[in-house]
Amino acid sequence: MARKIFQSEVVLEEWNGSSSLELRKTAILSASPSLLIQRSGSRFRLVGRRFFDAFVPEGFPSSVTPDYVPFQIWDSLQGLSTYIRTMLSTQALLSAIGVGEQSATVIGATFQWFLRDLTGMLGGILFTFYQGSNLDSNAKMWRLVADFMNDLGMLMDLVSPLFPSAFMLIVCLGSLSRSFTGVASGATRAALTQHFALQNNAADISAKEGSQETVATMIGMAIGMLLARITMGCPLAIWLSFLSLTLFHMYANYKAVCCLSLTSLNPQRCSIALQHYIQTAQVLSPQQVSKMEHVLPAWASSWSLRSIKLIHTRVRLGVRVSSLHHTEI
Repeated sequence: MARKIFQSEVVLEEWNGSSSLELRKTAILSASPSLLIQRSGSRFRLVGRRFFDAFVPEGFPSSVTPDYVPFQIWDSLQGLSTYIRTMLSTQALLSAIGVGEQSATVIGATFQWFLRDLTGMLGGILFTFYQGSNLDSNAKMWRLVADFMNDLGMLMDLVSPLFPSAFMLIVCLGSLSRSFTGVASGATRAALTQHFALQNNAADISAKEGSQETVATMIGMAIGMLLARITMGCPLAIWLSFLSLTLFHMYANYKAVCCLSLTSLNPQRCSIALQHYIQTAQVLSPQQVSKMEHVLPAWASSWSLRSIKLIHTRVRLGVRVSSLHHTEI
């Protein structure tokens, strides 16, 4: 009696990609008759892909908005320049406190550092009280203001050794300036993360942004230590390096916020869209509105706002009745 044995083959294919047009085969699982796994691509490509996934959100690029990549590039560059300058300003601050001098006391340096931090903490609380509700609607502007205040704080740290009699005042003002940076930068970053997230992946985007910032921090610290070593004892070289990096930092920040095309409406974007619709009966896209939006503070861009009659300068929404004057009522 003859027996026929039918051998069946089961094949499973694994495909990976961010969209249907970018799928690539990563592995083949077959059972005929033993289990066999055949991976597609070279080992170096797989390792490179794993390394790449540690710094970009899952499903990139379809899981984020199109303005995510240009913003992160400019943001990483400005962060790199910040960490390099931090080494220069910290070196100047420590020398002013008395690190390395026999006449300096531990309790004196500790008190000065404590007073500096205390001023920053109080400044952060006051800034949150007065401007906390305004950070979401004007994320672009406050992002620029935050980095400008950070530049001002580091500049004061660098200047502090030049004025020993006013050292504590200058250092406390620098700490106060940086406290504004911490509040405004953190709040605007949360708003921008929500904007980038297209697949309810704000937490993933925030985590990967932290990885990117860590790499920028390590590179910036290494370059900063090297630059501090080279420029040691040469004030002219220190100031030239600091001012050049500061100018680049401000330019990179401006380019970063100009890359953003926010889809939410704030008073300025709403005014631009409504004004254009009233005049042309056409609705502008978020990208078109972002090109017409002024990201600088009102006092810095008042000359360029004269050509646009902003509606929000005459209409204020959500104002408390108790805050109105008698003439306004």
